[in-house]
Amino acid sequence: MSSDDEDDRVYKALAHRKRRALLDCLKNAPQTTGALCERFPEMDRCTVMQHLKVLEEADLVIVRRAGRERWNHLNALPIKGIHDRWIGDYARYAVSLIDQLRRDLEPEAG
Repeated sequence: MSSDDEDDRVYKALAHRKRRALLDCLKNAPQTTGALCERFPEMDRCTVMQHLKVLEEADLVIVRRAGRERWNHLNALPIKGIHDRWIGDYARYAVSLIDQLRRDLEPEAG
């Protein structure tokens, strides 16, 4: 699978606010699917599982089974890859523009 296909999966996964909220819940520690369902009472278990499947297919969530429990772990590497490819370069460019503007507006030393 190409890098662009992988990026597309990540963007698709991040496009839905509930999936972003699920990832936010996993930032500090892995959680069981049951615990995630409890945090989102407006969604039934099947809907939570569908969102987790999209996240897993995008490699944003890694699942480990422990007995009957399904533990969901955040994998932030795909997000970092997108940051490195897209955001990092644009941020550096924006900072260089701000630096140039600052230099243009400062009075010349005398």
